[in-house]
Amino acid sequence: MNTLSRSALALLCAGLFGSAQAVDLIAIGQLSATATDLSGLTGPLESGTPANLLGGMGSGLAWAGGNTFLALPDRGPNANAWNPSVDDTTSYIPRFHTLQLVLSPATSGNLPYTLGATVTGTTLLYSTQPLSYGPVTPSSNTSGRYFFSGRSDNFDASQSSANPFNARLDPESIRVSRTGKTVFISDEYGPYVYQFDRATGARGRVFTLPANLAVSSLSSQGSVEISGNATGRVANKGMEGLAISPDGKTLFGFMQSPLAQDGGDGGRANRIVTIDVASGATKQYAYDNYLLDKSKAYNSSEVLALNSHELLVLERDGKGLGDDTTAAVKRIYKVDLAGAQDVSQLTGEAALVAKAPAKTLFLDIRAKLNAAGVSDANIPAKLEGMAFGADIVVGGVAKHTLYVGNDNDFIATTKGGKSNPNQWFVFTFTDADLGGSAFVNQTIAP
Repeated sequence: MNTLSRSALALLCAGLFGSAQAVDLIAIGQLSATATDLSGLTGPLESGTPANLLGGMGSGLAWAGGNTFLALPDRGPNANAWNPSVDDTTSYIPRFHTLQLVLSPATSGNLPYTLGATVTGTTLLYSTQPLSYGPVTPSSNTSGRYFFSGRSDNFDASQSSANPFNARLDPESIRVSRTGKTVFISDEYGPYVYQFDRATGARGRVFTLPANLAVSSLSSQGSVEISGNATGRVANKGMEGLAISPDGKTLFGFMQSPLAQDGGDGGRANRIVTIDVASGATKQYAYDNYLLDKSKAYNSSEVLALNSHELLVLERDGKGLGDDTTAAVKRIYKVDLAGAQDVSQLTGEAALVAKAPAKTLFLDIRAKLNAAGVSDANIPAKLEGMAFGADIVVGGVAKHTLYVGNDNDFIATTKGGKSNPNQWFVFTFTDADLGGSAFVNQTIAP
C-alpha cells in the first residue's frame, strides 16, 4: 500500500467513524448586519454603502478573557456592483470590533443557553508610516496615521505582494497576545501577519513570511492576478486562518487553498506556516484538504491551537445561508504537527500530501446544527471565525467552550430574501472528547 492510500484510509476511518459527536451545541446568538459600528466614520463608501456599517464581522474571532471577544471583518463590502476593475472593493478601513458575548440560562427553546451579543468598541487599523495607495487615499489619514484599505488597487506595482507598505489589507483572522495588549492579524492580499496595538490599532511588528507564499504580478482584479502568477498564494485564498499557542510563543498561519505551485484552488495540498514570535523564524507543514467521503478537497477557514503542536482546523464548503443554497460540509478536524516534516523546500501536491499528518474528525458542525433544528438552507455558508472561550458548568460538569462565527460578506438580506445576520454558535466539550489530546486554554493578562 502506498503513502497516499494509507493517508486516505486513515482519513476514512477517523473522519467517518470517529467519536467526535459528544461535543454539544448549547447556544446560538445573533447581531443585525444593518447596525452601525462604533468607528465614528461618516458618509458613504464608493459603492454607496455607509462607511460605519457593522455588516460582516465573522472573518475572525478571538477570545480576550471573560466574556470579551474580538470580531474581525474582512476587506469590507463588495457585494454592490460599482467598479469591476477593482472587484467592487472600496476604501473601507479594516478594523476589529470588541464584543461582549454573554451566555445565560435559557428559559425556553431546545438549547440550554442563550447568547447575548453587544458591540462595545471599534478599532481602525493603521500604519504610522506612509502606505502605497492607488487612486484613492483615505480621507481620514493624518500625519503618522495612514489607514489600511480594502481597495484591491491599493498597492505598489513595482513590488511583490509581500511588500508590507501596500495599503490594501484583507484581514481574515485575529488572535490576542499573551499580554492582552496587542493582536496578531493575518491577511489574504500579501499574505501578511501583522501585530497591532489593541487599544489604538497602530501597526507594530511585521512578520516576514516565506517568499514562496507571495505573488510577483499584482492586479486589482483577482482573476487577472491568478492568471498572471504560476507561484504563490491564490488571489482571495491567502492566509485565512491564524492560531496562537497557549503559551503565546508560536503563531500558526493557515493558507485557505494550496499555493499555485502546489495545485492551486481546489487542490488538496495546503500549507500551515508556523512563526516563532520571538525570532520570526518560520516552518511549513502540509495539510491534506481532501475528504474521502466527498471525493473532493475543501478550503479551510480557520485554525485553533489545542496546545503547542495540535490544531483544530475548520473546513467548509461555501454553501448555505447567504448563498441561497444548502450546506453540505462544515467540519472541524484535529491534526498533530508533532513529528511532521518541514515542507518549506518541497513543491507540488504529491510531495506535500505524502508528508501531511493524519487528521481526525472533532466536530461535524452541520450535523449538530441539523439536530438542533437548523436546516441546511439556514446554516451560514461561510463559517469562518473560531475561538475558545471561558469554561462553564453544564449540569454540574465543567466544560470547555468553542465559539464558531459566520462571515455574511456584508449581505444583510440574501437574493432570496432571507435575513443574513451575524451569528455565533457555541459548543461545549470535555477533555474526554479530544481523543487523548491535551487542551490548554490561552491565559491572557487582564
